[in-house]
Amino acid sequence: MRRIFLASTIFLLAGVQSVWAQQPQPGSDPIGDSFIPPELIMQHQQEIGLSPDQKSFISAELQKAQARFNELQWQLAAEMEAMASLVKQEKVDEAQTLAQLDKVLNLEREIKRTHIALVIRIKNRLSAEQQTRLQEMKHKSGPR
Repeated sequence: MRRIFLASTIFLLAGVQSVWAQQPQPGSDPIGDSFIPPELIMQHQQEIGLSPDQKSFISAELQKAQARFNELQWQLAAEMEAMASLVKQEKVDEAQTLAQLDKVLNLEREIKRTHIALVIRIKNRLSAEQQTRLQEMKHKSGPR
């Protein structure tokens, strides 16, 4: 069970970083710079004095988000499959394909929204001192 949770958490954390994959300028990430990656918090929980309540909260939030990500990824895969079948036709129905594209984009938007909501909830649970220490650690480790 612990390995499944760890694997799911790693998958989730990789997804969180994908939110910031398209940066406006190399080395500049105005959104990502404001948040702390959950894996950094997990790696330094004793060093920053993470309380049992904070650990429990973060763990519960990661589990809820993971369940939502799984659901959204299944939906996205189905909608992408439908989109692929539409564009493979010799004559592509523009209106139908654009309507399908809207479904795909809405799911991608919901995935990104879920990622941002997760890191906001986690950040809001950390003290100012914990946030500062984690930001320092993040900057010392270099760019992601």
